[in-house]
Amino acid sequence: MTKRIAIYARVSTDDQSPENQLAELRTVAYNMKWVVINTYVDHGVSGVKDRENRAAFKELYDAAVRREFDVIMAWSVDRLGRSLQQLVSFLSDIHAIGIDLYLHKQGIDTTTPTGKAMFYMCSVFAEFERETIRERVFAGLQRARTKGITLGRPRISQLVEEEIRKYRQRGMGIKKIAKQLKIGVSVVQRVVHKSTVG
Repeated sequence: MTKRIAIYARVSTDDQSPENQLAELRTVAYNMKWVVINTYVDHGVSGVKDRENRAAFKELYDAAVRREFDVIMAWSVDRLGRSLQQLVSFLSDIHAIGIDLYLHKQGIDTTTPTGKAMFYMCSVFAEFERETIRERVFAGLQRARTKGITLGRPRISQLVEEEIRKYRQRGMGIKKIAKQLKIGVSVVQRVVHKSTVG
């Protein structure tokens, strides 16, 4: 049975062209006797952005849910996204609805048994990495609490807070106050903001 293909390409800046990615993928599709149904391209969009902030990627996802094609082709895994969490979520979603994935640069093609096995391995390692990071963070927090370390931003003294407010009431700028008291600009901003909200 002939596979129906959706090609996805993304370039980070408007002056970059996705044509090299598209040409290579179309050649592969032609050689595999696959039929390209649609092409989705995000121009000048970072891979860090989520699905809702990448118009073509969202369109691709919605079309995948409607099963408008059988395989998603992309030049490389980083074209789909740069956040591991987003990638694992996307890959799990398309796998659940029975859509295959072809990643040219990584040589992954889940229409083949080997490609499917590789995909499962990648998913397992991604999950393992996520769990490891979570465990390390939790262990670090526990260790800090045991040692009596206060977590979060260090507090400044009441005296310094009062000095900041005093200078601010005189109309002094945030940067000037920070320089005067030899503290960070963000510290001054926090106190000023707290005073305004409070």
